[in-house]
Amino acid sequence: MPVTRQDFEDAVAAYWGAKRSQSELSRIKDKVGAGTAGSVRGGKHFQEIAALIAKFFLEAGYPPYDIRVTPNQRLELPGYYRPQKQWDLVVAHRNTLIAAFELKALGDPSFGNNYNNRVEEALGSALDLRRAALAELFPGEKPWLGYFFVMEDAPGSRDPVRTARGAFPVDPIWTGRSYQERFSLFCQRLLDERIYDAVCYITSSADDSHAHRTGGGT
Repeated sequence: MPVTRQDFEDAVAAYWGAKRSQSELSRIKDKVGAGTAGSVRGGKHFQEIAALIAKFFLEAGYPPYDIRVTPNQRLELPGYYRPQKQWDLVVAHRNTLIAAFELKALGDPSFGNNYNNRVEEALGSALDLRRAALAELFPGEKPWLGYFFVMEDAPGSRDPVRTARGAFPVDPIWTGRSYQERFSLFCQRLLDERIYDAVCYITSSADDSHAHRTGGGT
């Protein structure tokens, strides 16, 4: 069956459910001295969203064994500026890399600390794979790259952000924008510059898991 809006809403709700469960587990681990790394590096938040994206490729006729969504299915792809990078979803048919996806998020209270990190990660991952393709590390056609991003809808992401005074003035287009608005512009430019072939950017929260904004392109 084709992917529906309800499928999408359910996958986003599952993301928040997994995040909430891992946060609760981390609090328990912290009390017993086991640390909280499991919450940070659990890697399970996006499982339902990855499965939803995989459904598009199944609908297009790709066999299940062409679609990789878990680490034990070998999600590592060669890079040009580094040996390998683990992507979140990989579609490979025979010796051809069809598609690779990055699934990322930014949440409260780390908007200010991690916003630039997310931007740099998205740019670096795409540049590395694009250059590896030019170096003929991927036989066959040009790989198709997708980017999915969840921004937590919270006051810290909705309020305008001040830019620091630097040696040169900031492009006025960024003035007065919130982190939500900054990332919307960033995603649009990823598409405009063909850094990614498609982008889906949403804002959502654990209290209201409905996607408040969506964007994409091909």
